[in-house]
Amino acid sequence: MKNLNEEKEFLKQLMDMLEQQLGSYTEIVLHDLKKDYANTIIDIRNGHVTDREIGGTGSNLGLEVLQGTVKDGNRFNYITRLKDNRVLRSSSLYIKDDQGDLIGCLCVNTDITDTVKMESYLKELNHYDIEPAERQEVFVTEVNQLLEYLLQEGQKLVGKPACIMNREEKIQFLKYLNDKGAFLITKSGERIQSFLGISKYTMYSYLDMIKNEASAEKNE
Repeated sequence: MKNLNEEKEFLKQLMDMLEQQLGSYTEIVLHDLKKDYANTIIDIRNGHVTDREIGGTGSNLGLEVLQGTVKDGNRFNYITRLKDNRVLRSSSLYIKDDQGDLIGCLCVNTDITDTVKMESYLKELNHYDIEPAERQEVFVTEVNQLLEYLLQEGQKLVGKPACIMNREEKIQFLKYLNDKGAFLITKSGERIQSFLGISKYTMYSYLDMIKNEASAEKNE
């Protein structure tokens, strides 16, 4: 395949299927990355989710992939947040031509704002501790998998996605990671900063607060 137009009919059928299967809360977007980045969208369904339409632009993540900063741009089931604080669960699949060059991207964005609120409400209503009574041992093939596991577990503990945590919840999240030894993993700080969307300075300020509080409690 040299360009998306060669598979125009198949891609249309794929978009039709996804639209019918996933419903009105899910936006499906097809980008032609051979076009100017200001107007890459060539097909979009349920554009009301992000208020975009045909002729619109891609996201910052697409720019990073095109720039070559990110080598493997495919990302599945990640969380993003819109300017109005709505929460999306997203996946992006990049399409390459016969020579391996990027020519397109298919994105799926589901608005989960209401279900996240409901999840938080139910947790508060039930007062149910889903954490196991005994410590769970996790076996991984490489250490970064362990870090990702701890990030997800910390998110569960707080009870909401990292992108909508407030300051106190981020501190709670960092305390959990610190207690679990996550910062002993090489270069874990960079991944944690990215996951929380905070600067290195902010992260270490929070960690200092956690350590000072722990020290004060110990000396009481």
